[in-house]
Parts: sequence; C-alpha cells; structure tokens
Amino acid sequence: MNVSFCTWRRTAWRALFGTLLLATSACNIDVVNPNAATDVQTLSTREGIFALSIGLRQQYSVSALEPLLLTTGTTAREVKGISTFINVVELEAGGTGLTPNNGNTSALYARPYRVIEIARQLIEAAPGVLGADAGARSGVLAHAYLFNAAALAELATGFEQGPVVTDATNRASFVSRQQLLAEAVRLLDLAAQELATTAPSAEFTTQVTGTSFNLPNTVQAYRARINLMAGNYAAALAAATLVSLTVRSAFTYNSLNPNPIYQAVTVTRNFAPRGNFGLPAGFVEATDRRRAFYLTGPRITSGTDSLRTLGGFFTSLTSEIPAYLPDEMRLIRAEANLRATAPNLTAALADINAVRTQTTGDPWGVHAGLAAYSGPVTVNDLLLEVYKQRSVELYLSGLRLEDSRRFGRPAPPTSFAERTRNFYPYPQQERVNNPNTPADPAI
Repeated sequence: MNVSFCTWRRTAWRALFGTLLLATSACNIDVVNPNAATDVQTLSTREGIFALSIGLRQQYSVSALEPLLLTTGTTAREVKGISTFINVVELEAGGTGLTPNNGNTSALYARPYRVIEIARQLIEAAPGVLGADAGARSGVLAHAYLFNAAALAELATGFEQGPVVTDATNRASFVSRQQLLAEAVRLLDLAAQELATTAPSAEFTTQVTGTSFNLPNTVQAYRARINLMAGNYAAALAAATLVSLTVRSAFTYNSLNPNPIYQAVTVTRNFAPRGNFGLPAGFVEATDRRRAFYLTGPRITSGTDSLRTLGGFFTSLTSEIPAYLPDEMRLIRAEANLRATAPNLTAALADINAVRTQTTGDPWGVHAGLAAYSGPVTVNDLLLEVYKQRSVELYLSGLRLEDSRRFGRPAPPTSFAERTRNFYPYPQQERVNNPNTPADPAI
C-alpha cells in the first residue's frame, strides 16, 4: 500500500497542530525538528493522544471529506467541473477518458488512508496510555473507530477494491468493496460497544469533541449509513432508530482550516452546483423549499447546463458541515423497511411523509415543506420516492454516487445522464508501487 506511505504520515501529522512532525525510518527524506514532539512522545502521553484525536477528525473533515463530496458529486452530476484544469476537465467528462493520473480521484483514494493510519495509531496506543481512565479510553477508541470506518466507506464509494490497512512495505492486499464495508461495520460496532460500556469522560468531551460534534449520535448514524451501503437492512434500521433527530453533530472550520467545499466552489471556482441538483426533469417539485436552501443566486447557463450559486452548508470559510442530517435517518428507515424480506410500506410511507411535509423543527433548518406523498403505494414506487428525497435532502453529502448504484439508476456506458462513471481507476502511483493493484474497471 503506497500513495505514498511517507506522504500520508507527513501530511496527517502536520494537520494536527502545525509544528508536530513525524520521523520514520521508512521516510529518510524527513528532517528531524528538534523542537517538535516525536510520534513516540505523542502516542505515549495523555495530552498527545488527545491532540492526535483532534487531528484525526481535522484530517477527515478538511482533507478526506473534500473529494468524497466534490469528486463523487461531479461524477453523480450534483456539481459541474467548470475550471480548465485537466483533472477537473477529465472528471467532468468521466467515461473512459478519466485516467489513473487524475488528481481528484487519486485524492479520493489516498486521503482516506491518511485517516486510517492515524486511527490505527490511536487504537493501538490508547489502551496502554489511558487504560486506567475508562471514560477517556472509550472516547478516544470510539472516535478512532468511527473515522477509520468513515474512511473505509469513502474508499468503497469510489473504488471496487482497496486495502483495509496501510502498509509501509507497499505490498498491501486488496479486498472487495463489500469487505471494506464489512470492516467499517465491525469498527462501528466496536465504537458503539465502547460507548455503551463507558460514556466518554467530561475531559475527553471538552478537549476533543467539544459541543459541536456529538460522538454517540454520529456513531449510530454512521452505523445506519454504512450498514445500508452494505445491504444490512435490519441493522441499518435498528441503528437509525437510535439516532436523536433533534441533535446537531458538525464538522467545524476556521480560517486556518477552512470549509473545503466553499474553498473549491466559491474561492477557486473549480466547480458549480447544477440548477436542478443534477436530477432528471420532474424529480424536484416546484414548491420544494430545499432548492432555495441549497441553491442560491441567479441561474447561469454553461453550455447545456443551468448552474447556480452554492448555499446550504457551504457559504463561508467557517460554515459547519453536518456529520449527518437527521432526515437521513428517516430515509434510511424508509428504505430499509422497503427492502426488508417482508416490506413494511406503512412505516416507510410515514417516514417519507415526515421528510416531505416538514416545515419546522429540523436542527439544521432543512425543510422540504411539501404535501404528503400521493403517488402509488408499491415497493418500487416508494423506493423511487426515497431516492428523490435523498437526492435533494442529502445534496452534496457524498452519498449520491452510492445511491445511484444502489437504486439502479441509468448508468454508463449506456447512459451518462445521471452518473459518468461507475467506479474510478486506481491511481497510477499505487499501481507503480504496489504489485497487488487490481485491473482498472472498464468505466
């Protein structure tokens, strides 16, 4: 496993607190900073474990989240690549012209492994350093399990296969995306067990997660999300039911670590949102209030596309991005009930209508304000309605590409209308350094 292991470690640790550098014999180009803590010092102290935990979430929210939302969002037609950079041009076109050298898809592959490496270090070190403090230990471990799982799910979103762990020897074995998801579910189950056994200490909550990020609810929300991706519908339904729908859990940003989507869309102007969320005509109802929430400004014509200004959670360098939206849980419950061996159409319809008719009460202010569903009440018709609601409610959350495949939407090479790739080619750097890299998918 490469991409490159030395680069992962340097980038990940620099993301923690600026002056912390990592020295490793596998990366002899690193220069030792006599004023910085070593990895041994950091991973052997309580303060270091807490600081690295903060850095783990920062590495995910600033670095790994950006390609998940924008790279897959471009492929799934949520946004359009509008700059002339070759990476963006290739990504926008998709199809067989998307090369293994594309920087955007390579970032989608490489950045999750930086998260996985930091999580691994915390999972290995925390029991020994924090063993006597059960509350701190459970918080650190659950937090690390969560982001390790989120990174694996990101890989499974973009690629047919991937290593489960990092490997300094560049010989990591690849497993199927289903195995990546299974490992993510296992880690999330461990996180839930840690939190159920011992609640995180007040010190951990104050110093690491703060008031903006709710660890217990986020663990259950990601259990629901990733079990759904894996086809574990009963488990997804059970986890979604455990999530409070009145609690916010956010990734936070500041001027030094800015909102990466605002940066890429508004500051550097590499992408712009499509005027109809990238959906077929008729999928978004005229009175849907979420259009004005996510898409602002006048319509701009770009070729055959109608583009808008991005609103929602991406309006400034410091805008918070939700770790999940509460109505995602309602829509997971609806889909799980519809895909069950014995479908529960009544329960599914109730959750669909709770999303459609909501006008107040959402902690993030995302309200559809629509009339109740009035179409045919069959499994297939309600599944289509779930897809429509997910596509608008969860706009630019990194879920559309996975949803498009799971719901069997029109796909290349037959159709490029709703997505331009099914999975991405593996980065050329990975292929050069790791002989176990599989063949690229056809499209």
